[in-house]
Amino acid sequence: VQLQASGGGLVQPGGSLNLSCAASGSIFDLIGMGWYRQAPGKQRELVAFISGGNSPNYAASVKGRFTILRDNTRDNAKYTMYLQMNSLKPEDTAVYYCNAVFASRDIWGQGTLVTVSS
Repeated sequence: VQLQASGGGLVQPGGSLNLSCAASGSIFDLIGMGWYRQAPGKQRELVAFISGGNSPNYAASVKGRFTILRDNTRDNAKYTMYLQMNSLKPEDTAVYYCNAVFASRDIWGQGTLVTVSS
């Protein structure tokens, strides 16, 4: 299984940015996918997670500003997840990591840097 994340970049405070993460390969036992982030000098933290038919989970700091979505295309070889980020703040600056949870393993994608600065 491979995870390919994209969409990071530089944005001004109050702006928007969209991230995407594509899982490909043997994903028949995929349980859910999520985004984590790690700011300089801080621990990695959960941003949002989506699984099955459950409502997404969000960190309190991003609730109402970020939306996690998934591609509903039925495909056992590819699954794409998106993170729509609105009203971005400087404190959202971090490396964002895509995570996929399977029945017996976790897979992490490469990080993508999001910088919120004027």
